[in-house]
Amino acid sequence: MTALANRLSPHRLRSLASAASPGYTLIEILVVLTIISLLLGLVGPRVLSYLGDSKVKTAKLQIESFGSALDLFYLDAGRYPTSSEGLDALTQRPSNVPVWNGPYLKGGRVPNDPWGNGYQYRSSAERTPPYEISSFGSDGREGGAGTAADISNVEQ
Repeated sequence: MTALANRLSPHRLRSLASAASPGYTLIEILVVLTIISLLLGLVGPRVLSYLGDSKVKTAKLQIESFGSALDLFYLDAGRYPTSSEGLDALTQRPSNVPVWNGPYLKGGRVPNDPWGNGYQYRSSAERTPPYEISSFGSDGREGGAGTAADISNVEQ
């Protein structure tokens, strides 16, 4: 017997031996990994679709926010920004605007859409509303379907 075993009573040795765990078998680990991968396979696509939908909703809310800021610009300047001035007129005073109480956007800058692309702004007096703000969606190109579809404040 070892020196440690000489110092411990037989009762104490039995309790130490029964407390030792034999560990997990390879089969048990594979079963757990299979269950986890099945759960990820079922839940993963659903979570990704929610993420895509939330980016579309965020873009719509940002476009509505731009509309409110443009209305405030209109009340001060008496007109909406031109297409060449763009949404930057909400954060930096255009040179030909005598009354400007901006910036009209929080943070003093025009944010990008949820996919990291800039919003498109077009002004036209012949349309209602007299401006169009749009995002090209997840693909960053005009047109598309699903999350790649264009998002705009104008009914298409």
